[in-house]
Amino acid sequence: FDRPHFMRVLVTGGSGLLGKAIEQVVKQEGGCLEGEQWTFLSSKEANLVVSEVSAHPCHPPGCQGGRTLSSHEGEPTLSGELHYLTTQFLSITRLYDFPEWIFNCSNQNMIVCVCVDFTDYRGYFAQHGRRYTAVIPTNVYGPYDNFNFENGHVLSALMHKTYAAKKEGTPLQVWGSGTPRRQFIYSLDVARLFLWVLREYDEIDPIILSVGEEEELPIKDAVEMIADALDFKGQIVFDTSKSDGQIKKTASNTKLRRYLPDFTFTPLSEGIKKTCDWFVHNYDIART
Repeated sequence: FDRPHFMRVLVTGGSGLLGKAIEQVVKQEGGCLEGEQWTFLSSKEANLVVSEVSAHPCHPPGCQGGRTLSSHEGEPTLSGELHYLTTQFLSITRLYDFPEWIFNCSNQNMIVCVCVDFTDYRGYFAQHGRRYTAVIPTNVYGPYDNFNFENGHVLSALMHKTYAAKKEGTPLQVWGSGTPRRQFIYSLDVARLFLWVLREYDEIDPIILSVGEEEELPIKDAVEMIADALDFKGQIVFDTSKSDGQIKKTASNTKLRRYLPDFTFTPLSEGIKKTCDWFVHNYDIART
């Protein structure tokens, strides 16, 4: 598609993991091109439901809330979303590490919304010629993540647990056997790829943003990297009374590599070290 000469980009969830990563790439890595105007907002800074915004909205996932879904004369709509004001729409979903509480109502609604989004985008293109799409990162980690023990992402929660175990001089308790395998992607890599999608990717079908299948590794290996990054010398205990969850959820990045064969992903050990350093130096403001 033809890229507009002037493009206003609204990034919602601007204070979260991916919103902050996109902001860093745009403002600190020279990611803002001539003719672009970027705005980063959180729900605390603006009412993102009723504001009249004519821009290219980018929606990283924030809270997992339900949205009222309806259909009017065959045209799919998402209540509260300003789809009709946009010329291109990108939403970030992610491949979930489905926990045991997946049938919780709010999480069920989130999965439904993800599926409906993909269907909606095709419908809007067929009826209105508008190119909306979605990107699907695998397990994202990095600065500004949720490091809470109970509901944080797997790596970030483990970083906090390791930090606390070192501080308290106690063993590091890891839920499960450590054998499940996952593909992890650094938030800054997602942000860099996100800008490429916004400017260059012209398909309606979503695209998976992930490291290669060969980089899928056991949780146990990631735990060891975190222990090294935080200089944790204590005992690591894998609590096999806790569920491992799904053993593998391999995602293919063949489509991404077809477009960007030379893109270099941040090595996991390097990304973990950077994230641990950020967490230690920003513990007072981190989401814990």
